Order: sequence, then structure tokens, then C-alpha cells
Amino acid sequence: MSTRQARAVLALVTAGSLLVVIDIVIVTVGLPQIQRDLGGSLAGVQWVIVAYTVTMGAVTQVTGTLSDRLGRRTVYLTGIVLFTASSLACGLAPGVVFLDVARGLQGIGGAILMANSLPLISHEFEGQRRNMAIATWTTAATAAGLIAPVLGGVLVDVTSWRAMFLVNVPVGVVAFVLAYAKLPAPPRSGAERQPIDWAGAVLLIASLGLLTFALLRGGDQGWGSAPTIVQLGLAVLLFVVFLGIQKRAQAPTLELSLFRVPAFTGAVSAVLMSRVLTIGGTVYFVQYFQGALHFTATGTGLMLVPGAVAQMGAGMLAGKLQARFPPGPIVALGYACKGVAATWLGFAMSPTAGVVTLAVPLLIWGFGGGIAGAPVMSVAMGVVDKQHAGMVGGTVTTLAAIGGGIGTAVLGVLYTAHAQGTTEDAVASGASAVLFASAALAVVTLALVLVLINPRSVPGR
Repeated sequence: MSTRQARAVLALVTAGSLLVVIDIVIVTVGLPQIQRDLGGSLAGVQWVIVAYTVTMGAVTQVTGTLSDRLGRRTVYLTGIVLFTASSLACGLAPGVVFLDVARGLQGIGGAILMANSLPLISHEFEGQRRNMAIATWTTAATAAGLIAPVLGGVLVDVTSWRAMFLVNVPVGVVAFVLAYAKLPAPPRSGAERQPIDWAGAVLLIASLGLLTFALLRGGDQGWGSAPTIVQLGLAVLLFVVFLGIQKRAQAPTLELSLFRVPAFTGAVSAVLMSRVLTIGGTVYFVQYFQGALHFTATGTGLMLVPGAVAQMGAGMLAGKLQARFPPGPIVALGYACKGVAATWLGFAMSPTAGVVTLAVPLLIWGFGGGIAGAPVMSVAMGVVDKQHAGMVGGTVTTLAAIGGGIGTAVLGVLYTAHAQGTTEDAVASGASAVLFASAALAVVTLALVLVLINPRSVPGR
């Protein structure tokens, strides 16, 4: 494929991922108006977010592996159609239940697009060009998360909440036309001639769906409540059964032997921990800014913007650094920055902390996330043969989604234990405890990365 065509594929895949990332965040802004227009309980309206997140988390791994079996082009085109059609259904929804179901289908379409983004990029680019392409993709996703709340607010204020979904339709139609014309149809591989592991797929979807739901709703249900314990217990049980099936399956949904590759295990572990730290940490940044410093929502958003911008710039820098240095030390540098920033913030958080005092460590925090993000994706895709690219893409995307839930849940328990009350001092104490724990997790991840992603375990190094 020519350079121009490869860039077209990168642009297409990036645009598809942007739609998915934006739709994860944007809807939160419109929930009050949705409830006013459609009625229903608060719990029913919250399912507009839960349905999307649960279905996406549940099917991502399976859709990635299916693309290895059925062909990347066919599966990706199906994802565009499903995402676009369900967006139209969301925009025209006559009631809350209809909207919730449509959002669930939209989550499946989003899972297909996200799980196949890295494999499609990896198919078209090699070596350092692939590193830069992945860096571009991750940087664009960061930017999408940054602009989504602003975009959502504008659409809701100027038109209505329906515009948040309907805006996807023309973009989706154009994306389908371009994908149909530009996405290559690679020659059939051995993976495409293997049978589909339906039993494993169903078990994994059920397990991940229950886990995602429990992580999302655990705070409201109570982490020690019977419903949460049953959901988590059943998720673990189904996953154990799934692992047993994978050991005997002719063509497993998840090839367990991949985890015997040290660099792959290090990379996916770093992806998981990145989301635990980033998503979990950000949730409690917001708690601190609003609960201890009494910032408005706008002020809180502005405090987070510099770190996000630093993360975007660092992501592109990390792509370039891979041309000169092995990926392990680059990723370790990112986690070192995370650890330093988290420790700094842990000491600095108080009801009287100044903006400048917090701004510097927040910049370092964002810089560390950007430096660590793109290289681990490149390593995960680079140390596994392309026959399993969809499976790997699904694993990376699934762990990223689960990591955010785990970070919010586990760090939330720590926050609650230390924030005894709603006073400014209590909120600051809880947030500090979260950041000190994040610093410790960053150090553990740094050590893990240096051991597993070393020059001997990464091809070409």
C-alpha cells in the first residue's frame, strides 16, 4: 500500500475512534435535558451511560478476535454501520428504554471500531512509521476526551440533546463510503480459516459485562453489598470457566500463550495500570477541586486542560523517541513522571493550595501519561504476529476500559476511608491518600516495565 493510502487509513481509523471516545464522555452533559424530555427515573437515565459502557467493555475482546477470523475490513465496515444506525436510533428515541437499548447497540459498534483500530494501523505501517502512527492515534484520542464536554455543552445549549447523537450520522455515512473505498482486503490468513470459539466468546462477554457493570454501579450499590459481591463473584467464576475452555479450544478467543511473551505481558499490564492511574486519579482530582477548593465545573475543567495538552505533546514526542531509544526506558520515564507528580500532589493538596502550586505537578502528570501511552501500544502490537492483531487489539482496548473502572473503584474505597466527612480538610485528606497510592502503583509499574520490556524481549532492539 502506498504512503498516501496508508495515511488515508490512519485518518479514517482515527476519525472512527474519535467518535467512540467522544460518545463515551459527551452524553454526561445532556443527561438532565434527556430526563426532562423523555421522563423516567434518574436510574433509567443513567443507563444511557451504563448501557454504552457495559456493552463496549463486554464485547471488545470478542470483536477483535472475530476480525482475525472474519476479516478486518468486513468487521470494521459492520462496526461503522452499527454505530451509525444506533446513533440515529438514539437521536430519534421516543423514550428512555428505547434510548438505553440503542446506546447498548452503539457500544457494540464502538467496541468493533476501537478493537480494530490498532490492528488496522499495524497492518499499514511498519517500524518507526508505525510508532508515529500509533502516537498520532493516541494523541487524537486524548484531544477527543478534552473537547467532548465542551462540544456536548454547545450542542445541548444551541439545539437539543438529540444533536449529540445525530451529529454522528453524516460522519458515519462519510466514514463508511471512505472505508469501503480505502480499506484494503488483505489476503486470507490461517486465522480466517479457523473455527470461531462461540462458547468462549459467550462466557467472556458475560464475564466482562458483569465485571464492568459491578465496577460502574458498585459505588451506588455499596461495595460490600450483596448485589455487588454476587456480580463480581459470578464474573470471576465465568472468567475461570472461560480460561479452562481456552486451554482446550482449537482456535481460542484469547490465546493464553501470548502472556508467555514478556514484552506483551509488560505492555498490556502497563496499559491496565495507565488507566487505573489516569482515570482513577482524575476522578479524585475533580472531587478535590470542587469539594476542597470550591472550584466551579468550568474552573475544574480549566485546571485539567494544561495536563491534557501536555499529554498530547508528550505522546507525539514519545513516538519520535522510539526511533532512538528502546521502548522500555521510555515507558518507565513516563511512569517515573507519574510517580513524581502524584507524590507532589499528595503533599500539596490542602484547602489552601494555590493554582500555581498544583499546576506544575499536573503538567508533569499529563506529560508522564503521554510519554508512556503510545510506546506500550506499539510494543503490544509489535511483538505478536499479525495473524493475532485483532485479538491483541481487543485485549489492549478491553484492559484499558477495565482499568478505568478498577481505578475508580479501588481508589474510591481508599478515598472514602480517608475522607471522613465533607469538610474541605476531609476531601483534601481523601484525595491525598489516593495520590500517594497512585505514586506507589506508578513505581511498581515502572519496575515491571523495566523487567519485562527490555531490549532482549523487543524485536529490533
